[in-house]
Amino acid sequence: MQKGKADSVSIITSLPEDVAFKIASLLQVRDLCALSCSSRLWKELCFSDCIWEPLVRNRWPLLSSFHFPSSSSSSSSSSSSSSSASTSTHSPNFKKWRKLYVERHVELGVRARSVVKFLEACSRSESLEVGDYLKAVDTLIGMMFGFEDVQRFLFDPQMNVLINLVGVHYCLTTLGIRGDDLVEALHTHEISDRRVCVKWWKVGRWFYGFRMRDESHSRWVSLADLATEDDEHVLGVLRRGTMHEVLRVQISVVGRASTPWSCQVTQRLE
Repeated sequence: MQKGKADSVSIITSLPEDVAFKIASLLQVRDLCALSCSSRLWKELCFSDCIWEPLVRNRWPLLSSFHFPSSSSSSSSSSSSSSSASTSTHSPNFKKWRKLYVERHVELGVRARSVVKFLEACSRSESLEVGDYLKAVDTLIGMMFGFEDVQRFLFDPQMNVLINLVGVHYCLTTLGIRGDDLVEALHTHEISDRRVCVKWWKVGRWFYGFRMRDESHSRWVSLADLATEDDEHVLGVLRRGTMHEVLRVQISVVGRASTPWSCQVTQRLE
């Protein structure tokens, strides 16, 4: 038994380096971290920038080169010896991409919690003014959340549907994720059928020198309908907010009454 185990370890450690890199590059982050615990050889390989750079770029496509680790030192070393992958794994740039991944993961988790707390404070009556709604979306844009972050932190079925809606809005308008990919994520997290009511008020039209009463419009829509763009008009109202002839936009949990104007409370997003 011991001999068989020793043989299997010997086979793994004797794999060609390019094959070992290929195996590691196909793994998810959780599996990659587990593999790195199996031996010192795998730990060195699994912590390599060659593995973590594509993980960072794929998870956060909005990041620019400004946010990436400097590669000047590694490029100079690679120019003198670019024949083997082992040289790059021992370059001065070694492990910087993994550090960036871990730091962003932790930072975005903290920022996501602050967004959730902000939205919960603004929607105590289960309705949300569009200004606060767009402020939360802007925070996600500023932190350059990725699709995985939205699913991990904002697509929780235990959360208020208004929080889920902010995540859907961000995916559609900033990440450009829509259609089957977004609907599949909503189904996976069991929030696709959750519904909201979007209500907006427009300035009354003029008629023979008299201004008519302000117009009130409302629409009930599910998160899946927004993801498939079955109701682009509602998404347009949410994107524009209060501008031009639109006086007010409010998003509510279906079945809840809208909040009177006098009950509005302005919250601050930290």
